Amino acid sequence: MKIVSKHLKLLTVVLIAVCCGTLLFNLRQSVRNWEFVRGNLARSRVLDARTKDGYVKEVAETIASRLRISCWVMTNPKNLESRSRYIQMTWGKRCDRVVFISSETNTAFPAVGLNVSEGRNHLTEKTLGGYHFVYEHHFDDCDWFFKADDDTYLIVENLRLFLTQFDTNKPIYFGHHFKTIIKQGYSSGGSGLVVSKEALRRFGQQGHDPKICRQTGIGGDVAFGQCMESLGVPIGNSSDSKGRSRFHCLAPSAHIDGRYPKWYYSYDANGAKKGIRSMSNHPISFHYVPGSKMLELEYLIYHTGVNVLHTNGHVPHSRK
Repeated sequence: MKIVSKHLKLLTVVLIAVCCGTLLFNLRQSVRNWEFVRGNLARSRVLDARTKDGYVKEVAETIASRLRISCWVMTNPKNLESRSRYIQMTWGKRCDRVVFISSETNTAFPAVGLNVSEGRNHLTEKTLGGYHFVYEHHFDDCDWFFKADDDTYLIVENLRLFLTQFDTNKPIYFGHHFKTIIKQGYSSGGSGLVVSKEALRRFGQQGHDPKICRQTGIGGDVAFGQCMESLGVPIGNSSDSKGRSRFHCLAPSAHIDGRYPKWYYSYDANGAKKGIRSMSNHPISFHYVPGSKMLELEYLIYHTGVNVLHTNGHVPHSRK
């Protein structure tokens, strides 16, 4: 009996050890399975977020691609080859309609001649005349209507994406917002400015009335801004979600370095901020970009890429 008792005790110990081992193994396996599941859940959340962000971006880009933009460029006979030709070669081809407004007709270029003299004293006549031409000829063709100088550089894709947030059937316009002279301020002409269909409709129907819109004189951008205010068309906020600028009335280097002329500090509605961090990642326009510089921007924006390098486990962002 003593022998049997010893064997039973040994068997019991062995069974307990086997059960404990099995339990420990199962517990470890469960932990591994949970870690695996948790890792997959985390990865799926990231994937879902990326997919969602990508989907939202794709939808926005699809909507933007359907926006039809008319672009008209204020130029003069002397600048057709030295400036306007470069717009033809670069951003002008991305507009749905593009027309060059001058004081003389040039069918070869082509450019539309208005019955107006050249010079700063006639900028109002030329500015209003250009928008009247667009109203009469392109109103039914496009959704938004952009005006530029012949040394303005426009990133059309960024303009399209920005405008997807707004209804063109409501009166509004955008540009580099100056806060002086007019109660609501006005847009710099050099940065370019874009008006909605409803804003252009009001201008086309009432803009000839000198009681509503000043018809002559210097400061075409001021005159157009006063006209918009009289017609009940507000100037919209064109800053991005971080308060950074999209339209720029000066050259890129001036905004990057903060080398502003004295007048700029009292004009800029957003506080004359300086540096790259004050500028949107999706800028729309720059001013004072001569012909050769347009080709430089064209190359840097549309024809370059960044290789992805692994540095200390960090993968920098790249543009495909």
